[in-house]
Amino acid sequence: MIQELHDIQAAAGATFAELTTAETVPVSFGNDGAAIAATKQGVALYDRTHWGRIQISDSDRLRFLHNQSTNNFNILKPGQGCDTVFLTSTARTIDLATAYATEDAVLLLVSPNRRRQLLELLDRYIFPMDSVELTDLTDTTIAFSLLGPESTQLLAKLGVSELENQPYATHKTIENSPLSPPDQEGERGGVRVAVGSGLATPGYTLIAPASDAAHLWKALVKAGAVPMGDRVWEQLRIEQGRPAPDCELTDDYNPLEARLSNTISYDKGCYIGQETIARLNTYKGVKQELWGVELSGAVAPGTIITIGAEKVGKLTSFVQTESGFFGLAYIRTKAGGPGLKVQLGEIAGEVVNIPFLSL
Repeated sequence: MIQELHDIQAAAGATFAELTTAETVPVSFGNDGAAIAATKQGVALYDRTHWGRIQISDSDRLRFLHNQSTNNFNILKPGQGCDTVFLTSTARTIDLATAYATEDAVLLLVSPNRRRQLLELLDRYIFPMDSVELTDLTDTTIAFSLLGPESTQLLAKLGVSELENQPYATHKTIENSPLSPPDQEGERGGVRVAVGSGLATPGYTLIAPASDAAHLWKALVKAGAVPMGDRVWEQLRIEQGRPAPDCELTDDYNPLEARLSNTISYDKGCYIGQETIARLNTYKGVKQELWGVELSGAVAPGTIITIGAEKVGKLTSFVQTESGFFGLAYIRTKAGGPGLKVQLGEIAGEVVNIPFLSL
């Protein structure tokens, strides 16, 4: 099923990288410039199948997730969703995930390199009296994201218009549309379509059975979506400021420092890491924050950022683009924010805002 999708992608010029023996991602379709242009003027199509999909079901699912992460799950209704952060007991960041509430479950879309860790973490906190069931759906489903201003119009071509102008993470299972292949009786299955591309760029995320992968990809490309590889996603992620595990989301940082306040409910009660977050918020104790940095040259992640002889931060991600050099960095709050001039060794930099953290 997935191999058929990869064959179609390879025929379109895709080159692949293995994340694990079971996970392969299209790195580029040889069209990086066109894909970037599509995110700004049309529609790009990104294969997120290597991301994790975890289903939490049974009657205590909302209460359980409410107690495990930063956002308020108790207020979610079927068809709604939210971003949330999973933390250690000391409020250090593990992952930024998107949750979709359905009639009988919650589906989590999590980062590729955090699926197993989160499954183990969630399983550890299920008590004998909890009515909670975890199911790893990663191998039986696929996920694609549409990115670009024409995403709504593209879906409308395929008969999907119900989600236009709906709030972020609103989602619906679309039945009997050209998005799904017909079965022997001519009936078509369902594809879950959600508002939001995963970045600041407008778009949608689609989750479907793995058996529908090739059909769905071909339908979206035929409708006008430009295939986009993981290399472009990583460039956009850094330029737009979405924090990623092992880069900005590590044991060194908390979600307030990562400027993920929109994922935090301050009046929801106890959850893992809540005491630290509440204390930092109450006493304005955030000592560093995540910003973009425009750079005059190439710099390795991990490079110390200074003003004169004073250390004021550290670079966490770096990308070279057609328009120059750019990075993400944690900068000491007292040093300043956008407009601040800094040094990274011999390389000059200027701190700038980033759209993903300004939403």
